Amino acid sequence: MHPKRSSRSGNDDLFRNGLDNLINPRHELVQLGSLIDWSGFDEAFGQFYKTVGGPALPTRLMVGLCYLKHSFDVSDERLLELCWVENPYWQRFCGFEYFQHEPPCDPTSLVRYRKRIGPDGMETLLAETVRVGLDAGAVRPSSLERINVDTTIQPKAIAHPLDSRLYHKALETLVRQAKRAGIRLRQSYLRLAKQARLKVQRYGHARQYRRMRREVRRLKTFLGRVYRDVGRKIAGNPALQQPFARLPGLVERLLAQTKSSKAKLYSLHAPEVACFNRGKASGRYEFGAKVGIAATNREGFILAATAFEKTPYDGHTLKATVEQSLRTSGVAAERIYVDRGYRGHDYQGDARVIIAGQKRGLTPTMRREQKRHNGLEATIGHAKFDHRMDRSYLLGHLGDAINALAAACGYNLRRIIDAIRRLCALILSRATNRMAKTNIRWASQLPLNAMA
Repeated sequence: MHPKRSSRSGNDDLFRNGLDNLINPRHELVQLGSLIDWSGFDEAFGQFYKTVGGPALPTRLMVGLCYLKHSFDVSDERLLELCWVENPYWQRFCGFEYFQHEPPCDPTSLVRYRKRIGPDGMETLLAETVRVGLDAGAVRPSSLERINVDTTIQPKAIAHPLDSRLYHKALETLVRQAKRAGIRLRQSYLRLAKQARLKVQRYGHARQYRRMRREVRRLKTFLGRVYRDVGRKIAGNPALQQPFARLPGLVERLLAQTKSSKAKLYSLHAPEVACFNRGKASGRYEFGAKVGIAATNREGFILAATAFEKTPYDGHTLKATVEQSLRTSGVAAERIYVDRGYRGHDYQGDARVIIAGQKRGLTPTMRREQKRHNGLEATIGHAKFDHRMDRSYLLGHLGDAINALAAACGYNLRRIIDAIRRLCALILSRATNRMAKTNIRWASQLPLNAMA
Protein backbone atom coordinates (compact mmCIF):
# COMPACT_ATOMS: atom_id res chain seq x y z
CA MET A 1 0.00 0.00 0.00
CA HIS A 2 1.10 3.57 -0.57
CA PRO A 3 2.92 5.32 2.29
CA LYS A 4 1.14 7.40 4.86
CA ARG A 5 1.04 11.13 4.22
CA SER A 6 2.33 13.23 7.09
CA SER A 7 -0.41 15.73 7.85
CA ARG A 8 -0.11 18.48 10.44
CA SER A 9 -3.43 18.80 12.24
CA GLY A 10 -2.67 22.05 14.04
CA ASN A 11 -4.47 20.86 17.20
CA ASP A 12 -2.34 20.75 20.34
CA ASP A 13 -2.31 17.53 22.31
CA LEU A 14 -3.60 17.86 25.86
CA PHE A 15 -0.67 16.08 27.48
CA ARG A 16 2.16 16.81 25.02
CA ASN A 17 3.82 19.97 23.87
CA GLY A 18 4.48 20.32 20.14
CA LEU A 19 7.97 20.40 18.73
CA ASP A 20 7.33 23.87 17.32
CA ASN A 21 7.05 25.14 20.89
CA LEU A 22 10.30 23.46 21.96
CA ILE A 23 12.76 24.20 19.19
CA ASN A 24 14.23 27.34 17.69
CA PRO A 25 12.30 28.20 14.49
CA ARG A 26 15.44 29.88 13.09
CA HIS A 27 17.48 26.66 13.28
CA GLU A 28 19.12 25.56 10.05
CA LEU A 29 17.31 22.21 9.85
CA VAL A 30 13.93 23.87 10.43
CA GLN A 31 14.61 26.35 7.65
CA LEU A 32 15.92 23.58 5.39
CA GLY A 33 12.83 21.43 6.00
CA SER A 34 10.59 24.28 4.93
CA LEU A 35 12.49 24.68 1.63
CA ILE A 36 12.28 21.03 0.53
CA ASP A 37 9.28 20.00 -1.57
CA TRP A 38 8.27 16.86 0.34
CA SER A 39 5.08 16.31 -1.63
CA GLY A 40 7.11 15.93 -4.81
CA PHE A 41 8.70 12.76 -3.42
CA ASP A 42 5.25 11.21 -2.90
CA GLU A 43 4.50 11.70 -6.58
CA ALA A 44 7.95 10.58 -7.76
CA PHE A 45 8.07 7.40 -5.66
CA GLY A 46 4.41 6.42 -5.88
CA GLN A 47 5.17 3.95 -8.68
CA PHE A 48 7.32 1.82 -6.35
CA TYR A 49 4.36 0.87 -4.11
CA LYS A 50 1.56 -1.63 -4.62
CA THR A 51 -2.09 -1.27 -3.64
CA VAL A 52 -2.13 -4.39 -1.43
CA GLY A 53 -0.77 -4.81 2.08
CA GLY A 54 -0.44 -2.42 4.97
CA PRO A 55 0.53 1.23 4.58
CA ALA A 56 4.22 1.94 4.14
CA LEU A 57 6.25 4.37 6.21
CA PRO A 58 5.82 8.07 5.31
CA THR A 59 7.92 9.19 2.38
CA ARG A 60 9.10 12.30 4.22
CA LEU A 61 10.41 10.15 7.06
CA MET A 62 12.41 7.85 4.79
CA VAL A 63 13.77 10.64 2.58
CA GLY A 64 14.64 12.72 5.65
CA LEU A 65 16.51 9.78 7.20
CA CYS A 66 18.47 9.25 3.96
CA TYR A 67 19.41 12.94 3.93
CA LEU A 68 20.44 13.01 7.61
CA LYS A 69 22.45 9.78 7.40
CA HIS A 70 24.87 11.08 4.79
CA SER A 71 24.81 14.72 5.86
CA PHE A 72 26.14 13.88 9.32
CA ASP A 73 28.03 10.64 8.52
CA VAL A 74 26.24 8.10 10.72
CA SER A 75 25.31 4.46 10.20
CA ASP A 76 21.74 3.20 9.95
CA GLU A 77 21.77 1.86 13.51
CA ARG A 78 23.31 4.96 15.08
CA LEU A 79 21.04 7.21 13.04
CA LEU A 80 17.84 5.70 14.46
CA GLU A 81 18.78 4.35 17.87
CA LEU A 82 20.85 7.27 19.14
CA CYS A 83 20.95 10.45 17.05
CA TRP A 84 17.34 10.62 15.85
CA VAL A 85 15.82 9.76 19.23
CA GLU A 86 17.87 12.40 21.05
CA ASN A 87 17.59 15.26 18.55
CA PRO A 88 14.24 17.12 18.28
CA TYR A 89 15.46 19.02 15.21
CA TRP A 90 16.01 15.78 13.32
CA GLN A 91 12.50 14.66 14.24
CA ARG A 92 11.02 17.97 13.10
CA PHE A 93 13.00 17.69 9.85
CA CYS A 94 11.35 14.28 9.24
CA GLY A 95 7.85 15.72 9.69
CA PHE A 96 6.90 14.82 13.28
CA GLU A 97 4.75 17.15 15.38
CA TYR A 98 5.61 15.76 18.83
CA PHE A 99 8.81 14.47 20.39
CA GLN A 100 9.29 10.73 19.89
CA HIS A 101 10.98 8.52 22.50
CA GLU A 102 11.34 5.47 20.26
CA PRO A 103 12.88 4.99 16.79
CA PRO A 104 10.28 5.40 14.03
CA CYS A 105 11.38 2.24 12.20
CA ASP A 106 13.91 -0.57 12.13
CA PRO A 107 17.32 0.06 10.50
CA THR A 108 16.51 -2.62 7.92
CA SER A 109 13.69 -0.39 6.64
CA LEU A 110 16.32 1.98 5.27
CA VAL A 111 17.99 -0.92 3.45
CA ARG A 112 14.73 -1.95 1.79
CA TYR A 113 13.88 1.66 0.95
CA ARG A 114 17.21 2.22 -0.83
CA LYS A 115 16.68 -0.96 -2.84
CA ARG A 116 13.15 0.14 -3.68
CA ILE A 117 13.95 3.57 -5.13
CA GLY A 118 17.34 2.53 -6.59
CA PRO A 119 19.81 4.91 -8.27
CA ASP A 120 17.01 6.68 -10.16
CA GLY A 121 15.33 7.61 -6.89
CA MET A 122 18.62 8.84 -5.46
CA GLU A 123 19.01 11.05 -8.53
CA THR A 124 15.64 12.58 -7.61
CA LEU A 125 16.97 13.30 -4.11
CA LEU A 126 20.10 14.90 -5.58
CA ALA A 127 18.03 17.01 -7.99
CA GLU A 128 15.99 18.33 -5.05
CA THR A 129 19.18 19.40 -3.23
CA VAL A 130 20.19 21.37 -6.35
CA ARG A 131 16.80 23.11 -6.44
CA VAL A 132 16.94 23.92 -2.72
CA GLY A 133 20.52 25.18 -3.12
CA LEU A 134 19.31 27.67 -5.72
CA ASP A 135 16.48 28.85 -3.44
CA ALA A 136 18.77 29.16 -0.41
CA GLY A 137 21.49 31.04 -2.30
CA ALA A 138 24.10 28.30 -1.85
CA VAL A 139 24.62 28.16 -5.63
CA ARG A 140 23.97 30.69 -8.37
CA PRO A 141 21.85 29.82 -11.43
CA SER A 142 24.67 30.89 -13.75
CA SER A 143 27.06 28.46 -12.03
CA LEU A 144 25.14 25.47 -13.39
CA GLU A 145 26.44 26.27 -16.88
CA ARG A 146 30.11 25.92 -15.91
CA ILE A 147 31.07 22.63 -14.27
CA ASN A 148 34.21 20.76 -13.22
CA VAL A 149 34.38 17.02 -13.91
CA ASP A 150 36.77 14.46 -12.45
CA THR A 151 36.80 10.83 -11.34
CA THR A 152 37.61 9.20 -8.02
CA ILE A 153 37.63 5.70 -6.56
CA GLN A 154 34.92 4.67 -4.11
CA PRO A 155 36.47 1.80 -2.10
CA LYS A 156 34.37 -1.25 -1.28
CA ALA A 157 34.08 -2.75 2.20
CA ILE A 158 36.25 -5.81 1.53
CA ALA A 159 39.39 -7.24 3.08
CA HIS A 160 42.67 -6.93 1.22
CA PRO A 161 42.45 -9.65 -1.48
CA LEU A 162 45.33 -12.00 -0.69
CA ASP A 163 45.32 -15.34 -2.53
CA SER A 164 45.54 -17.31 0.71
CA ARG A 165 42.60 -15.40 2.19
CA LEU A 166 40.46 -15.91 -0.91
CA TYR A 167 41.22 -19.65 -1.16
CA HIS A 168 40.51 -20.22 2.52
CA LYS A 169 37.30 -18.19 2.44
CA ALA A 170 36.03 -20.00 -0.66
CA LEU A 171 36.82 -23.38 0.92
CA GLU A 172 34.92 -22.52 4.11
CA THR A 173 31.95 -21.26 2.10
CA LEU A 174 31.81 -24.39 -0.05
CA VAL A 175 31.97 -26.73 2.95
CA ARG A 176 29.34 -24.76 4.85
CA GLN A 177 26.99 -24.74 1.86
CA ALA A 178 27.50 -28.49 1.33
CA LYS A 179 26.68 -29.17 4.97
CA ARG A 180 23.46 -27.17 4.70
CA ALA A 181 22.47 -29.10 1.56
CA GLY A 182 23.17 -32.44 3.25
CA ILE A 183 26.09 -33.38 0.98
CA ARG A 184 28.65 -35.71 2.51
CA LEU A 185 32.14 -34.77 1.31
CA ARG A 186 35.08 -37.12 1.01
CA GLN A 187 37.18 -34.69 3.03
CA SER A 188 36.54 -31.07 4.04
CA TYR A 189 40.24 -30.02 4.52
CA LEU A 190 39.12 -27.35 7.01
CA ARG A 191 41.73 -28.25 9.62
CA LEU A 192 44.56 -28.54 7.10
CA ALA A 193 43.51 -25.32 5.35
CA LYS A 194 43.54 -23.43 8.63
CA GLN A 195 47.05 -24.64 9.39
CA ALA A 196 48.23 -23.70 5.89
CA ARG A 197 46.72 -20.25 6.23
CA LEU A 198 48.57 -19.65 9.49
CA LYS A 199 51.82 -20.83 7.92
CA VAL A 200 51.35 -18.40 5.03
CA GLN A 201 51.13 -15.53 7.49
CA ARG A 202 54.14 -16.67 9.50
CA TYR A 203 56.36 -17.37 6.49
CA GLY A 204 55.39 -14.03 4.97
CA HIS A 205 56.29 -12.23 8.20
CA ALA A 206 59.65 -14.03 8.29
CA ARG A 207 60.22 -13.24 4.57
CA GLN A 208 60.46 -16.91 3.71
CA TYR A 209 58.60 -16.47 0.46
CA ARG A 210 59.38 -19.85 -1.10
CA ARG A 211 57.74 -21.65 1.81
CA MET A 212 54.89 -19.13 1.79
CA ARG A 213 54.13 -19.80 -1.89
CA ARG A 214 54.19 -23.55 -1.22
CA GLU A 215 51.46 -23.18 1.41
CA VAL A 216 49.41 -21.00 -0.95
CA ARG A 217 49.58 -23.77 -3.55
CA ARG A 218 48.40 -26.27 -0.92
CA LEU A 219 45.40 -24.07 -0.16
CA LYS A 220 44.55 -23.91 -3.84
CA THR A 221 44.83 -27.70 -4.08
CA PHE A 222 42.47 -28.19 -1.14
CA LEU A 223 39.95 -25.82 -2.69
CA GLY A 224 40.12 -27.58 -6.06
CA ARG A 225 39.52 -31.00 -4.48
CA VAL A 226 36.46 -29.84 -2.55
CA TYR A 227 35.13 -27.98 -5.60
CA ARG A 228 35.37 -31.07 -7.81
CA ASP A 229 33.84 -33.26 -5.10
CA VAL A 230 30.86 -30.93 -4.76
CA GLY A 231 30.49 -30.77 -8.54
CA ARG A 232 30.27 -34.57 -8.76
CA LYS A 233 27.68 -34.76 -5.97
CA ILE A 234 25.32 -32.12 -7.39
CA ALA A 235 25.59 -33.15 -11.05
CA GLY A 236 22.19 -34.13 -12.46
CA ASN A 237 20.30 -33.12 -9.29
CA PRO A 238 18.36 -29.84 -9.77
CA ALA A 239 17.36 -29.74 -6.10
CA LEU A 240 21.04 -29.62 -5.07
CA GLN A 241 22.15 -27.36 -7.90
CA GLN A 242 19.85 -24.52 -6.81
CA PRO A 243 21.72 -23.72 -3.53
CA PHE A 244 25.00 -23.72 -5.52
CA ALA A 245 23.76 -21.51 -8.37
CA ARG A 246 26.26 -18.70 -7.75
CA LEU A 247 29.14 -20.15 -5.72
CA PRO A 248 30.67 -22.72 -8.13
CA GLY A 249 31.08 -20.13 -10.86
CA LEU A 250 32.98 -17.81 -8.50
CA VAL A 251 35.20 -20.65 -7.26
CA GLU A 252 35.98 -21.74 -10.82
CA ARG A 253 36.85 -18.17 -11.70
CA LEU A 254 39.09 -17.95 -8.62
CA LEU A 255 40.92 -21.21 -9.45
CA ALA A 256 41.48 -20.21 -13.10
CA GLN A 257 42.88 -16.72 -12.53
CA THR A 258 46.62 -16.09 -12.51
CA LYS A 259 48.84 -13.14 -11.78
CA SER A 260 48.44 -11.72 -15.28
CA SER A 261 44.71 -12.43 -15.64
CA LYS A 262 42.27 -9.65 -16.39
CA ALA A 263 38.99 -9.09 -14.54
CA LYS A 264 40.22 -10.87 -11.44
CA LEU A 265 37.99 -11.89 -8.53
CA TYR A 266 38.90 -9.91 -5.42
CA SER A 267 36.00 -10.80 -3.13
CA LEU A 268 33.41 -13.57 -2.98
CA HIS A 269 30.62 -11.38 -1.58
CA ALA A 270 31.45 -8.48 -3.95
CA PRO A 271 32.58 -9.94 -7.30
CA GLU A 272 32.00 -6.59 -9.02
CA VAL A 273 35.00 -5.01 -7.28
CA ALA A 274 37.75 -3.76 -9.59
CA CYS A 275 41.39 -2.93 -8.82
CA PHE A 276 42.82 0.55 -9.50
CA ASN A 277 46.49 1.45 -9.41
CA ARG A 278 46.71 4.77 -7.55
CA GLY A 279 50.45 5.23 -7.72
CA LYS A 280 50.49 7.05 -4.37
CA ALA A 281 52.66 6.53 -1.32
CA SER A 282 49.67 6.14 1.01
CA GLY A 283 48.42 3.07 -0.85
CA ARG A 284 49.34 1.73 -4.25
CA TYR A 285 46.05 -0.03 -5.00
CA GLU A 286 42.38 0.63 -4.31
CA PHE A 287 39.56 -1.87 -4.66
CA GLY A 288 36.12 -0.54 -5.47
CA ALA A 289 34.32 1.32 -8.26
CA LYS A 290 35.16 4.41 -10.29
CA VAL A 291 32.83 7.38 -9.73
CA GLY A 292 32.53 10.42 -11.99
CA ILE A 293 31.92 13.68 -10.09
CA ALA A 294 30.54 16.87 -11.65
CA ALA A 295 30.41 20.07 -9.57
CA THR A 296 29.85 23.74 -10.24
CA ASN A 297 32.98 25.68 -11.08
CA ARG A 298 32.33 28.50 -8.62
CA GLU A 299 30.79 26.98 -5.48
CA GLY A 300 31.79 23.31 -5.83
CA PHE A 301 28.15 22.19 -5.58
CA ILE A 302 27.88 18.54 -6.70
CA LEU A 303 25.58 17.96 -9.67
CA ALA A 304 26.42 14.35 -10.57
CA ALA A 305 27.99 11.27 -8.98
CA THR A 306 27.97 8.41 -11.51
CA ALA A 307 29.35 4.99 -10.59
CA PHE A 308 30.87 2.85 -13.37
CA GLU A 309 31.51 -0.86 -13.68
CA LYS A 310 34.98 -2.35 -14.22
CA THR A 311 37.86 0.06 -15.00
CA PRO A 312 36.83 2.49 -17.75
CA TYR A 313 39.14 5.17 -19.10
CA ASP A 314 38.41 8.60 -17.63
CA GLY A 315 37.59 10.08 -21.01
CA HIS A 316 34.93 7.41 -21.58
CA THR A 317 33.07 8.46 -18.40
CA LEU A 318 32.54 12.10 -19.36
CA LYS A 319 29.37 11.58 -21.41
CA ALA A 320 27.48 9.71 -18.69
CA THR A 321 28.58 12.16 -15.98
CA VAL A 322 27.47 15.23 -17.95
CA GLU A 323 24.15 13.58 -18.82
CA GLN A 324 23.45 12.94 -15.15
CA SER A 325 24.28 16.55 -14.26
CA LEU A 326 21.75 17.63 -16.89
CA ARG A 327 19.07 15.43 -15.32
CA THR A 328 19.68 16.71 -11.80
CA SER A 329 20.08 20.42 -12.56
CA GLY A 330 17.90 20.79 -15.65
CA VAL A 331 20.50 23.14 -17.18
CA ALA A 332 22.80 22.18 -20.03
CA ALA A 333 26.46 22.95 -19.36
CA GLU A 334 28.24 25.42 -21.61
CA ARG A 335 31.80 24.88 -20.37
CA ILE A 336 33.22 21.66 -18.93
CA TYR A 337 36.63 21.80 -17.22
CA VAL A 338 38.54 18.50 -16.97
CA ASP A 339 42.10 17.35 -16.37
CA ARG A 340 44.48 15.83 -18.90
CA GLY A 341 43.18 12.33 -18.27
CA TYR A 342 40.13 13.18 -20.37
CA ARG A 343 41.97 13.56 -23.66
CA GLY A 344 40.09 11.54 -26.26
CA HIS A 345 36.79 11.79 -24.34
CA ASP A 346 33.45 10.46 -25.59
CA TYR A 347 31.38 13.61 -25.08
CA GLN A 348 29.62 14.82 -28.26
CA GLY A 349 27.37 17.61 -26.92
CA ASP A 350 27.28 21.34 -27.53
CA ALA A 351 29.29 22.28 -24.45
CA ARG A 352 32.93 23.20 -24.80
CA VAL A 353 35.34 20.81 -23.04
CA ILE A 354 38.43 22.64 -21.73
CA ILE A 355 41.31 20.36 -20.77
CA ALA A 356 43.88 21.38 -18.16
CA GLY A 357 46.94 22.97 -19.74
CA GLN A 358 45.04 24.25 -22.75
CA LYS A 359 46.03 27.82 -23.61
CA ARG A 360 44.73 28.58 -27.07
CA GLY A 361 41.33 30.15 -27.55
CA LEU A 362 40.74 30.95 -23.88
CA THR A 363 39.44 34.25 -22.58
CA PRO A 364 40.63 35.70 -19.27
CA THR A 365 37.38 34.46 -17.69
CA MET A 366 38.02 30.93 -18.94
CA ARG A 367 41.57 30.99 -17.61
CA ARG A 368 40.28 32.09 -14.22
CA GLU A 369 37.65 29.34 -14.22
CA GLN A 370 40.21 26.81 -15.37
CA LYS A 371 42.26 27.43 -12.25
CA ARG A 372 39.24 26.57 -10.09
CA HIS A 373 39.23 23.00 -11.38
CA ASN A 374 41.70 22.00 -8.66
CA GLY A 375 39.05 22.88 -6.08
CA LEU A 376 37.17 19.76 -7.13
CA GLU A 377 39.75 17.69 -5.24
CA ALA A 378 38.63 19.31 -1.98
CA THR A 379 34.99 18.62 -2.86
CA ILE A 380 35.75 14.95 -3.47
CA GLY A 381 37.71 14.77 -0.22
CA HIS A 382 34.79 16.15 1.81
CA ALA A 383 32.36 13.79 0.07
CA LYS A 384 34.61 10.86 0.96
CA PHE A 385 35.61 11.55 4.53
CA ASP A 386 32.57 13.52 5.75
CA HIS A 387 29.69 11.90 3.85
CA ARG A 388 30.49 8.17 3.60
CA MET A 389 31.93 7.89 0.09
CA ASP A 390 35.22 6.60 1.47
CA ARG A 391 33.81 3.07 1.92
CA SER A 392 30.72 1.55 0.32
CA TYR A 393 28.93 -1.03 2.46
CA LEU A 394 25.98 -1.48 0.07
CA LEU A 395 25.62 -4.64 -1.99
CA GLY A 396 26.49 -4.87 -5.67
CA HIS A 397 27.07 -2.26 -8.33
CA LEU A 398 23.66 -0.70 -7.63
CA GLY A 399 24.79 -0.23 -4.04
CA ASP A 400 27.89 1.62 -5.25
CA ALA A 401 25.73 3.93 -7.40
CA ILE A 402 23.30 4.58 -4.54
CA ASN A 403 26.06 5.30 -2.04
CA ALA A 404 27.82 7.75 -4.37
CA LEU A 405 24.60 9.71 -5.04
CA ALA A 406 23.65 9.71 -1.35
CA ALA A 407 27.08 11.09 -0.42
CA ALA A 408 26.60 13.86 -2.99
CA CYS A 409 23.22 14.67 -1.41
CA GLY A 410 24.80 14.86 2.04
CA TYR A 411 27.56 17.16 0.80
CA ASN A 412 25.07 19.52 -0.87
CA LEU A 413 22.85 19.67 2.20
CA ARG A 414 25.77 20.66 4.41
CA ARG A 415 26.60 23.46 1.97
CA ILE A 416 22.97 24.59 2.09
CA ILE A 417 22.95 24.49 5.89
CA ASP A 418 26.10 26.66 5.95
CA ALA A 419 24.45 29.13 3.54
CA ILE A 420 21.33 29.33 5.75
CA ARG A 421 23.48 29.85 8.84
CA ARG A 422 25.40 32.68 7.16
CA LEU A 423 22.18 34.29 5.98
CA CYS A 424 20.64 34.17 9.47
CA ALA A 425 23.81 35.63 10.98
CA LEU A 426 23.81 38.42 8.39
CA ILE A 427 20.16 39.28 9.07
CA LEU A 428 20.77 39.26 12.83
CA SER A 429 23.83 41.49 12.56
CA ARG A 430 22.00 43.99 10.35
CA ALA A 431 19.08 44.08 12.76
CA THR A 432 21.46 44.65 15.67
CA ASN A 433 23.25 47.47 13.85
CA ARG A 434 19.92 49.07 12.96
CA MET A 435 18.78 48.96 16.59
CA ALA A 436 22.09 50.42 17.76
CA LYS A 437 21.82 53.31 15.26
CA THR A 438 18.24 53.96 16.38
CA ASN A 439 19.28 54.13 20.04
CA ILE A 440 22.14 56.53 19.23
CA ARG A 441 19.83 58.77 17.22
CA TRP A 442 17.23 58.71 20.02
CA ALA A 443 19.85 59.51 22.68
CA SER A 444 21.24 62.44 20.67
CA GLN A 445 17.81 64.12 20.63
CA LEU A 446 17.48 64.13 24.44
CA PRO A 447 18.38 67.24 26.46
CA LEU A 448 21.67 67.25 28.31
CA ASN A 449 20.10 67.16 31.77
CA ALA A 450 18.04 64.09 30.82
CA MET A 451 21.12 62.30 29.55
CA ALA A 452 22.92 63.07 32.82
